Amino acid sequence: MRRFTEAVVRWAAGGAGSEPAAGEARELLPVTGVRTAVLVEGVSDRTAIETLAVRSGRNLAAEGVCLVPLGGATSIGRFLGHLGPQGLGLRLAGLCDAAEEPYFRRSLERAGLAAEGGRESLAELGFEVCVADLEDELIRALGAEAVQQVVAYEGELRPFRTFQKQPAQRGRSVERQLRRFLGTHSGRKAQYARALVEHLDPGRVPAPLARLLAAV
Repeated sequence: MRRFTEAVVRWAAGGAGSEPAAGEARELLPVTGVRTAVLVEGVSDRTAIETLAVRSGRNLAAEGVCLVPLGGATSIGRFLGHLGPQGLGLRLAGLCDAAEEPYFRRSLERAGLAAEGGRESLAELGFEVCVADLEDELIRALGAEAVQQVVAYEGELRPFRTFQKQPAQRGRSVERQLRRFLGTHSGRKAQYARALVEHLDPGRVPAPLARLLAAV
C-alpha cells in the first residue's frame, strides 16, 4: 500500500516521472485491493489517522484504505483527477484544516464531486474539517496539562519551557504556545501526532478524526 501511495504522489507531482508513476499506480491497484483514498494535507495527519486506527483495532491497508498526503492543500485537484471517477475510480474521503476548507470545497465542486453547501455537505462525502488544525484538535482533546506531560515523555519539556520564554510567546495561552511549539521544526508535527493520539482517552477522540474513521 505504501508503494501505491508513493506512486500516486509522484504521479500528481507531474514532470518526467509522472507517466511511469501512473503506470505503477495502475499496476499496484489490484494488488493492494485499495478501494478508498483518504486525502490529507500532510504526513502528520496521516500519522494521526494511522495511529488512531491501530488503537481502534483496525488495519486500514488490509481494509483497502490508503492515506495519501497531498503535500499541501493546493495539490488536491490533481489527486482528485487521478484517484476519483475520472481516474482510478476510488472512493474518496479526506481531512483538512479550517483555513483550507474553501479550497477543498472548490476543488471538489470543480471535479464534479460535490455541490455547493455547508460543512455538512463535505461530511456527507467523507471529508472532515478540523476546527483550526490537527494540533489544535489534539491539544483541546487532551488538555494543556496532559499535552505538556506528553512533551515531557518525549524528552522536550526543557526546550518547551525555553520556547515559552521567547518574547513572541509571552502573554499567549499555554494552548497557543503548545500549538506553535509542535510546528517549530521538521518532523515534530508527525512525532506529536503519534504521541498525542497514543495518549488520547478513547472517549475524547476529536470529532473530525472519529467521523473520518467511521466513514471509511
